[in-house]
Amino acid sequence: MPQRKLDVVLDSVRRLQRMGATANLVNLLQKQHPADLAQLFAELTQKDRVSAFSLLLERNPRLAMEALSELEPDAGAALLADRPADEIVKLTQELPSDDAAAIIDYLPEELSASVLELMQKRPAGGDVGELLEYDEQTAGRIMNPRVFALSEEMTAGEAISALQGSRDVEVVFYLYVVDARRHLVGVVSLRRLLLVSTATPLKRIMTTDLISVRVETDQEEVARQVASYNLLAIPVVDEENKLVGVITVDDIIDVIKDEATEDVYRLAGVSGDDRVFTSPGDSLRKRLPWLMVNLCTAFVAALVVSRFEGTIAVFTALAVFMPVVAGMGGNAATQTLTVIVRGIALGELTWSNTRQALLKEAVVGAGNGLACGVIGGLIAWLAYGNPVLGLILGMAMVINMFVAAVAGTLIPLTLRALKIDPALASAVFITTLTDVFGFLSFLGLATLFLRHLHVAE
Repeated sequence: MPQRKLDVVLDSVRRLQRMGATANLVNLLQKQHPADLAQLFAELTQKDRVSAFSLLLERNPRLAMEALSELEPDAGAALLADRPADEIVKLTQELPSDDAAAIIDYLPEELSASVLELMQKRPAGGDVGELLEYDEQTAGRIMNPRVFALSEEMTAGEAISALQGSRDVEVVFYLYVVDARRHLVGVVSLRRLLLVSTATPLKRIMTTDLISVRVETDQEEVARQVASYNLLAIPVVDEENKLVGVITVDDIIDVIKDEATEDVYRLAGVSGDDRVFTSPGDSLRKRLPWLMVNLCTAFVAALVVSRFEGTIAVFTALAVFMPVVAGMGGNAATQTLTVIVRGIALGELTWSNTRQALLKEAVVGAGNGLACGVIGGLIAWLAYGNPVLGLILGMAMVINMFVAAVAGTLIPLTLRALKIDPALASAVFITTLTDVFGFLSFLGLATLFLRHLHVAE
């Protein structure tokens, strides 16, 4: 929904809630698309969100649950957390199994267990429980187990009849073909199915060279394959290559959005589930640990500076330019880190091309350092009339920005080799390195050239 329209509808919802005009409010909500309703709910306060959702749920349960599934799973679960388990079971039947599993996983532990226990007693209710048995952020967790599959012995005419009679399966983009033991053996496009004779067996027209993923495959890798091969859906198989589910492109879009958000948050040292309207206490708890780590590493840089107190006392102008060297190194490192982490996330950066990437970033770092160093050195020279000070500043910037580029490349690669998310911890280490090397190079050079600094004054 465009922002202007969202603001208008949001203002109307709030006004109708204040007036107690429930009939008009329901009428307004029912005219909105589920995705637009999710936007509206996200903008409302918790009290107004619960009130509007409950009202819509009473009058139009299907629309209310479709809107709820468009919210983040934790936000959706919060809207159901005060309801009894049997009601939640009934309501989540309106959702695909993968969406229901995501929401139930965020319910309070006791309530979640009760919901799953009741679901096991219903036909097809075990799908949600089976999905929750898979690890988080894997293909098994996000797949829809209700996948449309046909026997390889079927003819095209029989396949068309079966397709016309399907009602409770995910949107069909491809027809997956299985053998008698449900091993995935091929795929047939709808276009190919309609162009051949109805008597043609599926095994004669199916494509056997197909892309699939295992249930334990990381969801980020699933998204990468869907994007690489321009797929609308991708089948999920178990260790015996039996077809167990399908992941459609709408789920992949959610994965890409979540992974991108997670990486951006982690680069800043923020928890992936911290949101604009997260309570202050929760945000404090999620952000403070990495700030404490940063505080500790900042004292390392302070220790380096303390070793040059004598130099700074003799030539106090050095203190003015210390933040310039450290700050430029930090900015250069952030640029490199962003490019490298993105390359790792998208699979562009592999061990085979690491040396090429390192060489390229080192050249860029040295080039940036030289350009910025010349300009910074000239400014320092003109400001203090001291060419030696300008030379020292320029050299320090070249050194620190070169170090920043190398560190911004090697640190995330090293963290990946250690099975640590590069986006999570790289920024802390790189900030420390650029501060330490920035102060060390600048103050170290100043100490070496201290006599010339005085002569040039």
